Amino acid sequence: MSEDTMLDLAGLGAGPFNLSIAALADSHVPGLATRFFERRHELVWHPGLMLPDTHLQTGFLKDLVTAVAPDSPHSFLNYLVSHRRFYRFMTAALDTISRAEFSDYLRWVAGHLDTIKLGDAVRDVSLDSRGFLLRTDHGCHRARHLCLGTGKAPWWPEFAETLQGPQCLHAANIAHERRDFAGKRVVIVGGGQSGADIFLNALRGYWGQPRELFWVSRRRNFQPLDETAFTNEYFTPAYTRGFHELPWEVRKREVAAQKLASDGITPAALQNLYRELYHRFDVLGEPRWARLLPHRRAIDLQRRGPGFALTCEHGLKGDHEVFAADVIIFATGFESRLPDCLAPLSERLQRDQQGELVLGANFDVHWDGPAGHRLYAVNAGRHSHGIAEPQLSLMAWRSATILNHVAGRRVFDLGEDEGPIAWQPLDEQRWAQAI
Repeated sequence: MSEDTMLDLAGLGAGPFNLSIAALADSHVPGLATRFFERRHELVWHPGLMLPDTHLQTGFLKDLVTAVAPDSPHSFLNYLVSHRRFYRFMTAALDTISRAEFSDYLRWVAGHLDTIKLGDAVRDVSLDSRGFLLRTDHGCHRARHLCLGTGKAPWWPEFAETLQGPQCLHAANIAHERRDFAGKRVVIVGGGQSGADIFLNALRGYWGQPRELFWVSRRRNFQPLDETAFTNEYFTPAYTRGFHELPWEVRKREVAAQKLASDGITPAALQNLYRELYHRFDVLGEPRWARLLPHRRAIDLQRRGPGFALTCEHGLKGDHEVFAADVIIFATGFESRLPDCLAPLSERLQRDQQGELVLGANFDVHWDGPAGHRLYAVNAGRHSHGIAEPQLSLMAWRSATILNHVAGRRVFDLGEDEGPIAWQPLDEQRWAQAI
């Protein structure tokens, strides 16, 4: 494809969210010209977090396509059938699938799509009268619209950024290389699912037996993911559409209140962890070399000889505690960052009070560019569309919403019947009639 050929949609990145758009476009919008450019030569989902016995927090039907196009050949069910393990998967009665299997599913889908260009990073993006011009490792391409899907970057507390290295790392990189925790003092900071997965693997000696293992969290306790029935109504198109219409201050408040609906630890992981602790330290009587330290806010990190000294503030008493560590792991989540290739356009993109991109109902970024050329963003709308937006749950619905908008017609029927919860105020006349 040359610079003279116009793409309808060019994707920056080919993670699961842009891959979902590519898969749906391939099976249901064949006339749409799309390309998705990915810097990696192999598609692996979060390789740095690929640890033993780690699972998704969503069900397998919430794959790339099924929610809006169950007849697509790119479904997880078709992946199972193609690999001749459908019955064994069903007999295993898995509520969620492992990270390893989900990553392999993504690789399988990408391998069937000619529109996914691996090993072809986008180096810069500019805009002229003809639309967006992308310069990649292997050429130049023009596009009417872009979709930003480059993911998020690991978030570090400011006091630890300059100390990054092999012994002070982010959870996102834990599995990138072989590690040896044998005889070392290991401290994990961060009370979410990644912290739990790393603590459990360290407890089981995956990297060797630590001398000490501490897990620090600013949360009041190691709290479970709220995945009960009515909480899961947050993860529906109807709620997401209504959420987008709310004032910014209300959206900010609601996202904070719903934290454990998307950012807790699966009950199964907590149960496994508690049983492991009970068996080792109560039944077998091992010295208590592993400790859980909730309600502590990490406030400082200093070098101390070959190791580190982590200072925490106790949430109940306000005391400062200092923990010595040979290895420290920050399981502190991720933050949104524009890729360097979009720097020429960054000042034209509208941001909210927290510096996040302002997105329209169709996940299009508000900007001062021409209306005929739009920039969409995925995994960037937590404060505009709610807690479901960065999750896999509504991935296929969001992709279909974007494709309908790009195509300018209803390719996918995204209408829904009324659900059990009335999120919006009831119409006054309707309410009077009901009485």
